[in-house]
Amino acid sequence: MQANIAILSISAPVMGQVDTVHPVLLWDEQHQVLLDTGYPAQLSQLHTAIEAAGGNPNKLTHIIITHQDIDHIGNLPELTSPTGIGVSAHPLEKPYIQGDKRLIRFTDEAIASIGKMPDSVPEAFRNGLRRMMLNPPKAKIDREIVGGEWLPLCGGITVIDTPGHTPGHISLYHEPTRTLIAGDALVVRDGELCGADPSTTLDPEAAQASIVKLLDFDIRAIVCYHGGLYNNRVMERLAELASVN
Repeated sequence: MQANIAILSISAPVMGQVDTVHPVLLWDEQHQVLLDTGYPAQLSQLHTAIEAAGGNPNKLTHIIITHQDIDHIGNLPELTSPTGIGVSAHPLEKPYIQGDKRLIRFTDEAIASIGKMPDSVPEAFRNGLRRMMLNPPKAKIDREIVGGEWLPLCGGITVIDTPGHTPGHISLYHEPTRTLIAGDALVVRDGELCGADPSTTLDPEAAQASIVKLLDFDIRAIVCYHGGLYNNRVMERLAELASVN
């Protein structure tokens, strides 16, 4: 059974700049699996990207969330209601995605900082940002998944625990295409593969240890949520990143 993979590109204006993120669609004759869902209010753009890749947004069977950040869970409520699509995530991320806990980055300090934004930032944007931080997207997690699990979807997906960026961050290894869907455990910057963004990584030491784990896999290509596809001397570059002190 042939398994297909497509890298989606979804763009959104963020603080005066355009940020493009890269959810991934996997599909075969039985399943369509979406890995991460983009920023809030991007459902139409996401549907268009899925259709352009050859998928059908109305026939998604599974959604896997790599971690809780707003640009990964943004369209989750709209995708799962009322369709009943199964959603999987790590147990450490589950209470945040479900809304049982406030998203880990949306601290009181972060919310208060909205009022200190420059006057050039429109008031409507600030008010919208505050509302989103106080009431972010949320959806029920149907299945908890952890590193080492093998998911019988689209030819086989292995779950890899890659904490650091957030405590329960996971990456996914798609066996048929030997592709690592890295989430935010890695980034592509100016065409080069780099470790997790230090400005948004909560535990840099854990993030570095997570890179070492990836050397156990035969990876031909990597999809980073920020930066997209990397397929140049992949294992050599991972070894270089793993050796950084």
